[in-house]
Amino acid sequence: MEDITPSTYENDKAVKAHDEYPFAIPATGLAEETHHPGHAEERETEMTAFLRFRHRFREPLAECLGTMVLVMFGDGVVAQVKLSKGAAGDYTVIALSWAAAVMLGYMVSGGISGGHMNPAVTISAAVYRGFPKRKVIPYILGQLLGGFIGAFLVYGIYVQSINHYEGEGIRTVTGATATAGIFCTFPQPYLTTRGQFASELTATALLQLGIFALTDPYNAPAGEIFPLGLFVLIYALGSSFGFQTGYALNMARDFAPRVAAVALGYGGDMFSVYDGYAWVPVVAPIIGGLLGGGLYDLFIYQGKESPVNKRNFGFSRTAKKQAPVQA
Repeated sequence: MEDITPSTYENDKAVKAHDEYPFAIPATGLAEETHHPGHAEERETEMTAFLRFRHRFREPLAECLGTMVLVMFGDGVVAQVKLSKGAAGDYTVIALSWAAAVMLGYMVSGGISGGHMNPAVTISAAVYRGFPKRKVIPYILGQLLGGFIGAFLVYGIYVQSINHYEGEGIRTVTGATATAGIFCTFPQPYLTTRGQFASELTATALLQLGIFALTDPYNAPAGEIFPLGLFVLIYALGSSFGFQTGYALNMARDFAPRVAAVALGYGGDMFSVYDGYAWVPVVAPIIGGLLGGGLYDLFIYQGKESPVNKRNFGFSRTAKKQAPVQA
């Protein structure tokens, strides 16, 4: 019988965890006999209530922290450009910084949870890549909490500059000195709801298609340079599809900070302006992610876990042949 040492057990779990999350970079040195506080023998004797909690919820916590980092860097650059009236950057800086924000958020969380940081990515992974459906809700809750906290922190850092820009205690959503756009996206005023939806749906479809391409083992997977590929992908989306709606692409980076802004004094206009645009960055990215993932699998992906590559697209036939009637 094979001797299962604690380190071997931990390595097997790590490899299994990586197999579950198609967006994670393979951890290096899994087989090395390095001694660290996470080894099983130490956990058995020194596991505190906090450590047990952290271990049990490590994946949603990683999603929360990764999304918080994403929102802090992303909203932070918008705040800097807006409040400096362009003296500290322009749209190119915003596009580059949002790409870096996503990359850094992934690097914080990727090895633990896969670094989804986006409900649309999590749902697409569950539909097309065998991601456990029981983890979808905890992941999304962690992402939303991270986005909410990140927006609060950015506000706390920039509150004096916001007061200087808008006026002490004044918080507006529209107008020449509005600062609500620091925290979430708003469309161009002339866009119809159909145009808003199409812009977000298309951009998110390209995002999910790009993620599947970068992680496809049957194509040309990015492997350990995946974060760099993610950076290029987000920068390209911002440069090509950011003008009309601000390329939200992600409910956790738009809806959660939007709620935080309401709590911080921006009021109900956050949800009502521009024909009630606020629902678009919630619904369109989810549909767009499913559309982009489905298109990639339909044209290219060969893995058996995708319903596109299964008989009847993964749906089992409910109708059964009736047994022949005996005379």
